Order: sequence, then structure tokens, then C-alpha cells
Amino acid sequence: MTRSALMGAETIRRPSAGTRGQPRVGLLDRLAGWVAPVWRPLWASRLLVWSAGVAGVLVWPTLVTPGVWRPFDPDRLTAPFGPIGDLLVAPAARWDSAWYLAIAAGGYGDDPARTAFFPLYPLLVRALGGPADVLGAGVGAYLVAGVLVSLLALAAGLAVVHRLAALELGAADAGLTTTLVALFPTAYAFSAVYSESLFLALSAGALYAGRLGRWRWAGVLAALASATRSTGVLLVVPLALLYLYGPRGDRPAPPAQRSRWQPRHAVRGDLGWLTLAPAGLGAYLVYLAVTTGDPAAPFRVGGLWYREFAGPFGAVWEGAVAALAGARQLASGSRAHIYFQPAGGDPFFVALHNLGDFAFLVFAVVAIVGVLRRLPLAYGAWALCAVALPLSLPVGPEPLASLPRYLAVVFPLHMWLALWARRHRLTAPVVIASAIGLVALTAGFAAWRWVA
Repeated sequence: MTRSALMGAETIRRPSAGTRGQPRVGLLDRLAGWVAPVWRPLWASRLLVWSAGVAGVLVWPTLVTPGVWRPFDPDRLTAPFGPIGDLLVAPAARWDSAWYLAIAAGGYGDDPARTAFFPLYPLLVRALGGPADVLGAGVGAYLVAGVLVSLLALAAGLAVVHRLAALELGAADAGLTTTLVALFPTAYAFSAVYSESLFLALSAGALYAGRLGRWRWAGVLAALASATRSTGVLLVVPLALLYLYGPRGDRPAPPAQRSRWQPRHAVRGDLGWLTLAPAGLGAYLVYLAVTTGDPAAPFRVGGLWYREFAGPFGAVWEGAVAALAGARQLASGSRAHIYFQPAGGDPFFVALHNLGDFAFLVFAVVAIVGVLRRLPLAYGAWALCAVALPLSLPVGPEPLASLPRYLAVVFPLHMWLALWARRHRLTAPVVIASAIGLVALTAGFAAWRWVA
């Protein structure tokens, strides 16, 4: 029996770099091999986003007048190009984009609210847009750079998710998984000046490296992820589970254990690479200590964003209560009496937000259960870790605020949905429903409506 056969089905055979008689594969050919399977969902979803975003601005022109959005972007960082140019970048530059652009252009300064936005994404934007700004392109250079960073990261993220899904689900479901990621209702953030696509690429890349048994890369990518979002620190949990329980491509599958909780793989020195996961966060805190004297600022600014710790997964209960109150508000047909904590805007819109957020929560719960049942344990663990922070830090008026956007990067949920949709022959309805949601939310996002 050959060595490759002994290594088992979970082992990935690595191509030899210098096999005699075989031509070397060039870098461009390798990149093409990664991008080709995801090229269609990449360009089709972004075309849909830009069309819906521009249409949203044209349908709701009163919402994009300076008097509406200027309080959220006093320096006009999201509108530097004039009427036509600003219309074209509208699907990419709203809400949190102003914060990322401000950090890219001027650093964290003395505004503690900025420290909630981790540094890797704005650092990349500054690296790409800074030279153009120096040459006189102005702050618009950072906006264009932010879109480019997001699009490149999205291509990388979809490619890595496709590779991971192909390992666990097969080629057909891998293609559907990437389509569902690209068309998720809040996937407008993947091409906006937001950190979503970068975090998707890094988190999926870390798990893919662990799946192949390349622990050095897994640790480095996890460190970069923790410099992008605080949740990145928790990548150590699924990576440790992959290390101990598999499946992994660097060791053969061992015989069945007596206990399902007994590790399948022995601990070796390469496990130490996973200790790199908190390095990105640590570097950020050291930077804040040196420049502002307050390394704990990111953990204290929750109140500025109306987030308060409510215990582990405490936002689940508060979100359910808010959804029920929202249903009562809509059923009453009256805006005179408000059934929940007053917030800015029309109480009917706040009610709809709370109901919509809760619907996404229900999807997340069902999908996480499905992931734990159908996929290796590491994927379910990552899905739980990825939602743990937002579900423990509710926002007062809208407890589950931004949860729909956070779910866009939790790719194991989309892997399970692809399995479920194909098994029940609902592929087309699921894709169409997701695309309709993406169109609706993108149009609102581009028109400065709060959607997630």
C-alpha cells in the first residue's frame, strides 16, 4: 500500500515544487486557478450591489442631501468627487466608511471613538492611497484605495472559502457556498470601505491553513485577523480543535478513539504557532499605549456606541424582547405610543429593524446547529465564536444592531445553507431570496438609511 493511501482521505497531497519532467506553474496561472471558480459570483454580485446602490440614491434623493448625512461625515470623506463621482461611489462609502477613511487619512488622533475600529484595514488603505494623496489626489484617494482593498480581499476570501468548502462538501456545494456568501443580504459591505472582506479572507485563510496542517501560516493569518477585528483572537479556538481533532492534511486519520472527546492527534511543537493569534490585538494595544497612553481604549468605548455587556449571549433575550415590542408597535398602527426604548427615527422603522435583526438571529441559530451536526467541530466552534461578541454586547435601542452584517463573514453558516438548499432542492429559491435581500439593503445603505 502506498504512503498516500495510508494517509487517508483527509490528507491533502501537496504538489512537488520541482518534479522532474513537469513544468512549473507560474504565479499568474496559480492565481487564475484560485480565482476562476469564484469569478462569476464575484463580478455578478458586485454588479448587483453597484446597480442597487446607485438606484437607491436616485430613488431616495432627499436622504442623501448634506443636511441628512453631514452629521455622520462632517469632513465629507465619503463625498469628495462631486455629484457624478459621489453617486458612483455611494454603494461603497457610507456610515462606518467615514471612520475608516478618517483613520486612514489622519490616524486615531485624540478621538477615543475611533479606537473601536481596528488598524489593519485602514493601514492598508493608507498604504495604497497615501502616495496618491501626497501627489494631490486629496482624500478621494483613500476612498478609491479602500474600495480596491475591499474588492481584492473579497476575491481572496471567496477563493479561500471555495477551497475549504470543496474539501468538506465537494465541488458543487463549494460553488454554491461562494455564491451564497457573495449574495448574502448584507454582502454590500464586502465592497464598501469596511473591514468585512479583509476579515473574511484572513479568518477563512487561517482555517484553510490549519485544515492543510500549515500551522505557521494559520498562526500568522490569525494574528492579522486579530489586528482587523477583536473577534480574530477567537480563531485560536477552531484552530486548536482542528489541530487536536482534525480533519487536517498533514497527518493521517488515526483509528477511532474510545471517547469522542479524546484528541485524535498528539500535541507537538508546531501547536505553538497558534499562540500568534492574539499578536495582532497585542500590537494594536501597544501602539495605543505609545501614541495615546490608553491601551485599554478599545474595550472602554462601547458606551460611546451604546453597547453594554449583558452577559454571554445576553443580546439574544434582549433581541427577542425588542422583536416582540416591534411587532406590537406595527400591529398598533400608531406612532404615538412607543412600545420599546425610544431611539432616533420613525418608531415603525425601528420596529422593522428589530424584527429583521431577530430574523437573522433565528437564521444564525438554525445554521449553527446545522453546522455542528453536519461539519467538523472546528467549523461550528468558529461560528459560535464569531457571533459571541455581538450577542453579548447589545445596543440599547436596537439590541441586535449590526448582527446581520457580522453574519456575512461567518462562512460555515453559508456552507451549511448550501448543503441544506441542495438537499431540499431549494437552491434557486434560496439564491433568489438572498439576492433580493441584497438589492433592498444595498439600496438603503447607499441612500444613508441605517440597514445593519
